[in-house]
Amino acid sequence: MKHSPHVSSSRRKSRKAHFTAPSSVRRHLMSAMLSKELREKYNARSIPIRKDDEVEIVRGTHKGRTGKVTSVYRRRWVIHVEKITKDKANGASVPLGIDPSKVKVTALKLDKDRLKLLDRKALGRTAGKTTA
Repeated sequence: MKHSPHVSSSRRKSRKAHFTAPSSVRRHLMSAMLSKELREKYNARSIPIRKDDEVEIVRGTHKGRTGKVTSVYRRRWVIHVEKITKDKANGASVPLGIDPSKVKVTALKLDKDRLKLLDRKALGRTAGKTTA
């Protein structure tokens, strides 16, 4: 059922909006879940992924491997994690693109803006809960 009359529920328009999204919107769409410890500490489920975050891969052939995010490639909707590479035929190694939804953030690179974001998220989550 359509909830908002101002937003289209058309598959065609949704796909176009997704694949032609600007970098600022892609940042939010490329979010990753937080580990249980971080989830309890910051009272948030997920956060937009960023370079220098520590992640653990939870799906695919590299499941269980951990590493630091070396780059967030928004144009291709992937992240690159250190030590997760593929060897080419000529011997060169290239970083393997990993979907951000298939990783779990285990350590955050924090600065004042990111702390503000986590505070806002936590505030929103506690505001919805009633103490009875």
